[in-house]
Amino acid sequence: MHELISHLKNKQWLWQGSQQPSKIDRLSTGFDRLDQQLGGGYPKNGVIELSTPLGIGELRLLQPHLALSEDSRLIALIGLPDQFCLESFTAMGIAYSQLLLVNAPEDKSQLWAAEQCLKSGACSHVLLWQESLEVHHARRLQVAAEQGDAIQFLFTQREQRSFSLPVNLSMNLAAQAHGLTITITKQKGGWPSQSFDLDLRQYWPQLAPKQHAATVIPFPLQKQG
Repeated sequence: MHELISHLKNKQWLWQGSQQPSKIDRLSTGFDRLDQQLGGGYPKNGVIELSTPLGIGELRLLQPHLALSEDSRLIALIGLPDQFCLESFTAMGIAYSQLLLVNAPEDKSQLWAAEQCLKSGACSHVLLWQESLEVHHARRLQVAAEQGDAIQFLFTQREQRSFSLPVNLSMNLAAQAHGLTITITKQKGGWPSQSFDLDLRQYWPQLAPKQHAATVIPFPLQKQG
């Protein structure tokens, strides 16, 4: 058992709670609250898993980070579940020429395309929607992201999987009236967190429901006879 634990520690697959978290280069998420929870922002490279229902604003979570990036390399989108809304990216200042849409119909082809984009060095970010991911797939993507100095955002629905993936960062997303509720379930060089609400109104105020003042109708007083 001791030899097995030593082997896992040498492979950096096991981290002891008594160890001090290692310093990791980070990039701002575009949201002060999320940067604080992550110790400065997203890791500079590696795999980031976003476990989320589709269509709750998960892409909006990434757009400020992508817009703030000074990296002019391509942003690859692979396996988009619905029709892509280009305007949502260009409205944030992301150039049309920087977006690369990869149409790969099969899961195997999508994983291959993501790995090639990551390790090529031509992409700063790769966004992949994938449900049939195994542990060895995540490790291959991790190696490719480090090789190409890129970030792999991986969109999954964790309830369909009984195990966790070896990724740099994993977050659960849920819909909330003014944005998203986020739970950090795993992060390299940091700790998991309690759920917290992230307000997206600073970028999209028109998407938040307006609070209407309650109308009070006084009850008519009974006339005194």
